[in-house]
Amino acid sequence: MNHYSKFFSFDNIILTGLNGVKKLTDYPDEYYEFFIKFNEGDYYTCHDLLEGMWMTDKGNLFLKGLLQMSVAIYHYSYGNVKGARLMMQAANDYLESYRPVHWGLDLEKVYPFIEDCLRVFPPNIDLVPFEEIELLPELPVLYLYLEDDV
Repeated sequence: MNHYSKFFSFDNIILTGLNGVKKLTDYPDEYYEFFIKFNEGDYYTCHDLLEGMWMTDKGNLFLKGLLQMSVAIYHYSYGNVKGARLMMQAANDYLESYRPVHWGLDLEKVYPFIEDCLRVFPPNIDLVPFEEIELLPELPVLYLYLEDDV
């Protein structure tokens, strides 16, 4: 059991908002798992979870945007700056039409992160050797939360 799993059960997730408390049952289990894995920093697993959902609905650019954002962070962590830059820009573009809130995710809290990452990525570097990754500027931190999207 990880840190987040003791707080979350996919059968029992509740959400509080202006309209009181409601049980969240409208989203696939993989979507909930994505939030947990993202907040743990397991971006590779985020990719797998989102890709599985997106492969069944390739027109869902919201999922594709979250997928690209996760892949961007993963690429950057291994020194693939160019890949990170391209994926984060794609995430920016795909998620734009879903603002301000979609599927319980407040994108107005996600967009400052995306914009900060795009500023942090060194513009004249494509690839950094593994031994020099720690020299790259750190990315900002983002924690994702489901919110009432009413």
